[in-house]
Amino acid sequence: MSDLNEQEQWELAKQKVRELWIYVVGGVALGLAGLYGWNWWNDRRETQAETASARYEELIQAFGRNDATRGMTLLDDLKGQYAWTPYPALGSLIAARVQVEANELDKAVASLKFVMDNAHDDEIKLIARLRLARVLAEQGKHDEALALLKVEEAGEFAPRLADTRGDVLLAKGDRDGALREYQAARATPNEDGRVDFDMLDLKIRDLGGTPPASLPDGVTITTEES
Repeated sequence: MSDLNEQEQWELAKQKVRELWIYVVGGVALGLAGLYGWNWWNDRRETQAETASARYEELIQAFGRNDATRGMTLLDDLKGQYAWTPYPALGSLIAARVQVEANELDKAVASLKFVMDNAHDDEIKLIARLRLARVLAEQGKHDEALALLKVEEAGEFAPRLADTRGDVLLAKGDRDGALREYQAARATPNEDGRVDFDMLDLKIRDLGGTPPASLPDGVTITTEES
């Protein structure tokens, strides 16, 4: 039993409350500050995302009117201030296309490598990989392009990778190898239409091959490695 009487216990309790109230109030204040900070951060991110989107639209317009200088300035701004958004990678894909059209292949290579190294989306990275392989092939770097096209987990991109390998091998002068890749691409399910089967059939015929017959809906071909 306590040695303190009821009055003394009451006074002690009030003293403890006075001592602890600052911690209680402080905890509440910190919680409110944290909530405010989180909301402020989200609002700021949303504002930045909207700004980045507007800059990206302006970039598209600049490249569309052949103002490469303005387009690249906007791209540098996206890379520097909005690297966490998807727009630097998307803008670099557009820049690479413009650079290829201008025959600035070295610049296109740099743009596509940036996408491969910095894009947040795996599909965007694979698109950059395919385009980079074609640019390297255009530069005569066929072996480097083929090495780039070796992807273990290709998923739905498998037919496009095979088609691109075929183009690179054909540019290298390996017609038999190109035909094998085209046939592999043609034999791969293409439910999402990532590859133009009509174009593949033309490539196969041009190399003396025979395209597979069209399959009924819902029927696919599976292949096994020898």
